[in-house]
Amino acid sequence: MKKFNRILLKLSGESLMGEQKYGIEPAILNSYARQIHEIALMGVEIGIVIGGGNIFRGVSGLSKGFDRVKGDYMGMLATVINSLALQSAIESAGTPCHVLTAVRMEPFAEFYSKNNALESLRKKEVVIFAAGTGNPFFTTDTASALRAVEIEADVLLKGTRVDGVYTADPEKDPDAVKFDEVSFDEAIAKQLHIMDLTAFTLCKENKLPLIVFDMNTEGNLKKLISGEKIGTFVKN
Repeated sequence: MKKFNRILLKLSGESLMGEQKYGIEPAILNSYARQIHEIALMGVEIGIVIGGGNIFRGVSGLSKGFDRVKGDYMGMLATVINSLALQSAIESAGTPCHVLTAVRMEPFAEFYSKNNALESLRKKEVVIFAAGTGNPFFTTDTASALRAVEIEADVLLKGTRVDGVYTADPEKDPDAVKFDEVSFDEAIAKQLHIMDLTAFTLCKENKLPLIVFDMNTEGNLKKLISGEKIGTFVKN
């Protein structure tokens, strides 16, 4: 039994690094692909947005002298690299997968359109949305919320290295307390920094629930899809 029919899975680029300082750790990549393949076998329609922070972050580039717009474009290209790597791993696991980009870059991938995305999803093909929104000053969090609303996903799943939302960073503060459930308004008021405000607003205004969970513990994604209480549930 599956709890959700169509999901948007947001993956962290930084999580792909594993214990490395940058780049892609094959063990993490293949773990993600296996978990995605597992839920595809359950009949779940899967859209994915993956960040590029393991390669380049536009905002951090400012401190190194990069123009913000150029830095954001570099970040978009980083998400395309990660998307192509994830596509290859998912296909190797046995599930068909398409990459759609927010800016034209054939022959690497198809240009995004809602109709193309929905057609692939209905065929039970995984769809990875790359290059963010195609515009600077927008994060991949915002891109994931936007694509989730566009494809009419049942839920936005944010896979991280942490098992939910806490009062503080649990990797830095041992006294941090985990939330099992929190509202969008409460998360904003308490400055929990789950996603940026633009992404949060998109989710809230479109009544799109969000679940933050630990994607790096293999099996968690399937448990979540099966209805187990994993991570933190964020809703209106």
